Amino acid sequence: MKLHTPLNRVLGLGSAKDGTDHWWSQRMTAIALVPLTLWFVISLVAHGDLGYSAIFEWIATPMNAIGMVLLVITLSYHSMLGVQVVVEDYVHAGWLKLSTLILANFAHVALGTAGVFAILRIAFGERP
Repeated sequence: MKLHTPLNRVLGLGSAKDGTDHWWSQRMTAIALVPLTLWFVISLVAHGDLGYSAIFEWIATPMNAIGMVLLVITLSYHSMLGVQVVVEDYVHAGWLKLSTLILANFAHVALGTAGVFAILRIAFGERP
């Protein structure tokens, strides 16, 4: 017969106190993506000319470059959070889950960095 209290039996188990931050981050990035995506689509439609040079010049303006950088960063982070949830929910092998999360995080950071670099390169003078 063991003399453990109910509290003693569950001590150390239960919530990791980590899910709320992740959930909030995903919701806040989703909310931020709404106006950023609307701005992006409306700006391109209003611009009219969707040729390479015209879009290049459109990105080169300071406000559009800032908007694009915000869009790329927010989209990359939101995607990274979403992929993390899918991997944690559906990949059950520990080593595969960890390696997939590491690879996915590196890929999101690399793609986001490349996107921001390309926008800044256009904005600060690289012309075709």
